[in-house]
Amino acid sequence: MRFKTLGSSGCSVSTLCLGTMTFGSETDEEGSHTQLDRFVAAGGTFVDTADVYSDTESETIIGRWLATRPSDVRDQVVIATKGRFPTGAGPNDLGLSRRHLTRAIDASLHRLGVDAIDLYQVHAHDPFTPIEETLRTLDDAISAGKIHYAGLSNFTGWQVQRTVDVAASNHLAAPVTLQPQYNLLVREIEWEIVPACIENGLGLLPWSPLGGGWLTGKYHKDERPTGATRLGENPDRGVEAYDRRSRQQRTWDVLDALGGVAKAHGVSMAQVALAWLRDRPGVTSVILGCRTLEQLEDNLGAAELDLDESEITALDAASDPGAADYPYGIPGVQQRSRRVEGGR
Repeated sequence: MRFKTLGSSGCSVSTLCLGTMTFGSETDEEGSHTQLDRFVAAGGTFVDTADVYSDTESETIIGRWLATRPSDVRDQVVIATKGRFPTGAGPNDLGLSRRHLTRAIDASLHRLGVDAIDLYQVHAHDPFTPIEETLRTLDDAISAGKIHYAGLSNFTGWQVQRTVDVAASNHLAAPVTLQPQYNLLVREIEWEIVPACIENGLGLLPWSPLGGGWLTGKYHKDERPTGATRLGENPDRGVEAYDRRSRQQRTWDVLDALGGVAKAHGVSMAQVALAWLRDRPGVTSVILGCRTLEQLEDNLGAAELDLDESEITALDAASDPGAADYPYGIPGVQQRSRRVEGGR
């Protein structure tokens, strides 16, 4: 297993992170503990959860696992969780206000059974709470020893920049990470969000690295999903999602490129997709989302897989979203040049 620091912080984490959204719902407690044990045995140190995963049960399962493991295991694991979405029925049981975040942090500490949360992430932007209030609350939690670092999740580029600027101007602890959706089929964050994070020293923690199963090769043209898949469990949702993605030729171009690289290495398509993402600029750790131990075993194979330059180029070309030339691409540069030359 390889390691990187959490953005500009000094805390090191494994470049693969065990995501636990399935714990307590698609994966029972015994299976969840087995995944945690296997991940740690493979050298993994980074575990990500959230208070709303399985209606708080994911945090509780992780807490019971930590309580029954040796101290040397507990001491090596870096725990990340999140707060923002509703955990109750009241009007203040959600959002990024001081009132809600303070209670949410304390509740997560209790469920996880830890003295401090290593990385506490706000789960999404809150348009109703001033970012100053949110940042001061997180800064106070760091000063109180309840959390070690703060992070963001699902923020846009301007929201990242605004948050960093407000933290700097008020001498508050700045976020060290951003958790976005990012994979070979979802690269639009490279237009604004990735540059904003790199510029400000935030490490990226991509979720859905396998595109909801698409990048494992389990879906095929003219063959709608059935059975125990993230798309197939709900037939209506599965058909709609499959139809939307399958109509895009880019989807099949990416899968063809993935399949070629996987065959050359003798590995799964999922491992290639994870290795590609792990080495993207700004990425600190890729969050694995596994329902079963078998899926986790396969995903862990990406830890030491290296792609050569020609393979990366082929995957980049096949997955290029290619939709936003202006103002990000050459046309934008040309437009700006003409304005300067014409004095307008």
